[in-house]
Amino acid sequence: MGIPEKIKAIQDEIHKTQINKATEFHIGLLKAKIAKLKREQEENTHGRTVSTGGGSAGFDVRKAGDGTVVLIGFPSVGKSTLLNALTNAKSKTGAYSFTTLTAVPGMLDYNGARIQILDLPGIIEGAAAGKGLGKRVLSVARNANLVLIVLDIFQINHLEVIKKELSEIGVKVDEKPPDITLEKTSTGGISVNIQASVQVDENFIRNVMRINGIHNGRITIREKGLTIDQLIDVMSGNRVYIPSLVVLNKIDLVDPEYVKSVTSKLKVPYVAVSADTNKNIEALKQEIYNKLDFVRIYMKPKGQEADLVEPLIMPRDSTVQNICNKIHRNLVRDFKFAQIWGKSVKYGGQKVGLEHRIIDEDILTIVKKINAL
Repeated sequence: MGIPEKIKAIQDEIHKTQINKATEFHIGLLKAKIAKLKREQEENTHGRTVSTGGGSAGFDVRKAGDGTVVLIGFPSVGKSTLLNALTNAKSKTGAYSFTTLTAVPGMLDYNGARIQILDLPGIIEGAAAGKGLGKRVLSVARNANLVLIVLDIFQINHLEVIKKELSEIGVKVDEKPPDITLEKTSTGGISVNIQASVQVDENFIRNVMRINGIHNGRITIREKGLTIDQLIDVMSGNRVYIPSLVVLNKIDLVDPEYVKSVTSKLKVPYVAVSADTNKNIEALKQEIYNKLDFVRIYMKPKGQEADLVEPLIMPRDSTVQNICNKIHRNLVRDFKFAQIWGKSVKYGGQKVGLEHRIIDEDILTIVKKINAL
């Protein structure tokens, strides 16, 4: 029996099992087995699917700029027109489904940041299971910094379908990784340390670890209210957690009252736009920038004035080491110390090391070792 057949057999067992308090842990273990089988399936086909979407033309897109945003949505919701409105890209558009058959990149320059935006082919329900180009499309989202879920104003019901498809392939939108520390060891069996009130018991945790081939290790759980599904996600080891933003397109086709009635049903952040007429596109650019949560760092060469015109754009919570890696691959090796002027230090010009976390609008000088000059 192959992996797909094993997955189906377990899914059938879940469907036949009555869901109640007495069976929830049994169902949880079945879910853990499915997650493990899906991971094995993914690993077996890694060269054809996960990071580049399969190696076919157009899906191996090199990351560029300060952050990457992907446009995910059903066919004909206006993703290509939206890309063209946000950037200088020339993505093909048409009044029919599946106009885009490849990944089309564009670059948005905004507030000093260069943001790569990828227009991807439309997906359909069942995409994560391989329908159409869905699995390849969704896999690209794993390496993104932000997912723009593009909806037709007339079909907002597609939102939950898209989020489900993303979840099926291991992309958790608008969730934070559970506060769990897992350390594998060579001996000693399984040690479980629960430091918060959770919805799973120690025996279940041990069984899920064994299902995932962990027979020796220490797990510490600090996540309050930890659920069965969250534990399985951590054990799977292939989940990514990415912020998202909903874009309601084609508002030029309806009156404001219709938009109001539709958006009243949404319980997530959104921006309502018309890619055709450029309505609210500037507001969308600002929201994309906000969601990416950048900080601006002004570089000050030793003995010179700081460059306050063109900041270095970095993700929030970046360290001096992250900055060194972005500037040059050998800079960490040659690093001696850094000096910072700004809110992240107690006084101007304070010396810091590689692990120091920077704050928005810090001014930074990096000093290299003498033999590296």
